[in-house]
Amino acid sequence: MLDFFFIATKGGLVLWSKAYGPSQSSPINSLIQNVLIEERSGTQIYYKDNHAIKWTFVNDLDLVFIAVYPKSLGLTYIDTLLQAASSQFSELYGGKILRRSQIPQLKGWGVHFEALLQTIEDQDALKTKQPRKFEQTTGYANTLAFAKAKPEDHREPLKPSLVDEEEFRRNVELLKKKTASPRMGGRKANKAKSPIGSPVIGSEASSLKRGKEGRKWDGKISAKDAKSLDYSNSDGNEFVKPDHLVDQGGMGQHTKDGTYNVADLEASDDESYSDDESEEEYTKISARSLQAKKPAAEGGLMSFFKSMTGQKEMTAENLEPVMSKMKEHLVNKNVAADIAQHLCDSVAKGLIGETLGNFKSVQSHVKQSMETALKRILTPKSSVDLLRDIAQAQAEKRPYTVVFIGVNGVGKSTNLSKTAFWLLQNNMKVLIAACDTFRSGAVEQLRVHVRNLKALEANAVVDLYEKGYGKDSAAIAKEAISSAKLTGHDVVLIDTAGRMQDNDPLMRALAKLVTVNNPDKIIFVGEALVGNEAVDQLTKFNAALKDFSGLANPRHIDGMILTKFDTIDDKVGAALSMTYTTGQPILFVGTGQTYTDLKNMKVSHVVQSLLRE
Repeated sequence: MLDFFFIATKGGLVLWSKAYGPSQSSPINSLIQNVLIEERSGTQIYYKDNHAIKWTFVNDLDLVFIAVYPKSLGLTYIDTLLQAASSQFSELYGGKILRRSQIPQLKGWGVHFEALLQTIEDQDALKTKQPRKFEQTTGYANTLAFAKAKPEDHREPLKPSLVDEEEFRRNVELLKKKTASPRMGGRKANKAKSPIGSPVIGSEASSLKRGKEGRKWDGKISAKDAKSLDYSNSDGNEFVKPDHLVDQGGMGQHTKDGTYNVADLEASDDESYSDDESEEEYTKISARSLQAKKPAAEGGLMSFFKSMTGQKEMTAENLEPVMSKMKEHLVNKNVAADIAQHLCDSVAKGLIGETLGNFKSVQSHVKQSMETALKRILTPKSSVDLLRDIAQAQAEKRPYTVVFIGVNGVGKSTNLSKTAFWLLQNNMKVLIAACDTFRSGAVEQLRVHVRNLKALEANAVVDLYEKGYGKDSAAIAKEAISSAKLTGHDVVLIDTAGRMQDNDPLMRALAKLVTVNNPDKIIFVGEALVGNEAVDQLTKFNAALKDFSGLANPRHIDGMILTKFDTIDDKVGAALSMTYTTGQPILFVGTGQTYTDLKNMKVSHVVQSLLRE
């Protein structure tokens, strides 16, 4: 049976509620915060603890009807109950809600709802099939027919015929031929071949036998590599400042109190709107932009809007083609397909039942609803002011710790160094912990970054804590944090090995590092190039941190850095996919190869790019 039933406004004000059974904590707040506010209402069901939750909207009254029941029961009549309750409530109180600013008295609704619930439960019980008696089964009918049959009808079934000897001989010969032929992938098949299939001889064969070069240990590098990294002058004494590592045009700005903020990501050069512009101006800009980019004869969102001119009330049927086109548009912007579907379903549910007027109002309502939904998802729900959090840790006389995680090749070490440069500009003392003990060259890469950062700022305090390769990364991180506390470093940036989300041993090692050290921030570094893959990566990283931690309240990803943002033009859908999946903010975006190529991402710019035709 039901646990709870609620009637609430979309703003979260509960108008009427009924609890069944023992009093328990209500999951209504979790539903509002994690589903309705974050535009996840396009999903069919939501689970919280031992509860399953379903809901339906009455948009013309701005109401939501919510049913909560034990998820182990799987009640089949909940959808019918929600539909019937919302319809009857609208008939009884809808006029009063529309005419009056005050909430009507709902004293009689409780009795009415109980009668409705009892009727639906009785109807559902009648539909439930009871087990048939044996006399009603096919087995009973066959047994009865066999008993009534004559004895001569009880014949022994025919035995299957054996395989012909000639066919058997041919099969054996065929099997011998197959086993005698060399298998692809065996030792013999690995013989070096030229592109046209002939054996490789001479220098080509020797080059194939050599394979990849061996690992360079203990910081030993070749003379050629050392020369490429040498920024000293001709006498080798004075270190030359590597200005090419900093783009002066991309530098951020210092505020009056001395704080250094990274630069904002520049908006597209295309015609756009700002938050301060009126709805009328936005409509004019949108119309001009669409007319310039799509001829009237072509398809697109506008053709669907035109087909809906004159509709008085939005329904699921006339919204379906518009939202289908909107989903296709978002997917083309690199939004994950499932998230685009959920988002369009959520916006459509919010529009059903609303009364609209002419073509302009249709455009305004649909566009504005999608814009509002996107802004609501992308706007940070938690603090993104790392400098304030670091100041709090300084007051507690401890270093602030940040762990960088992600898959292989996304740029964790590079963007960790960009973050270090930003912290150094704010006079922070930074210790970088080399906890990628798996990838060859990872420690050397960080050593070069530390050398560069020291060269860029004469008084910069940035050091590297490393113990080489093959060691326990969790132990190295713990030692680095202890060392930072003794040496007075303000921030510890922990680099980790890149790992695919399906690699269980490495994911367990990552969960151990997080559990043992309990960092202040866990930052996921991901590429702006990925679409559906971003959802899979984030979901499995979060699941690994939870499943392998062994804690009742495990840690999850706290924020993200989106790399290679300068390579995607206006296909910024990965930002939406990552934020929607985790509910966590994007702290920075990476836009290049210098230390100043770390930018702030404005929500309005992303929304503008996502909605642009």
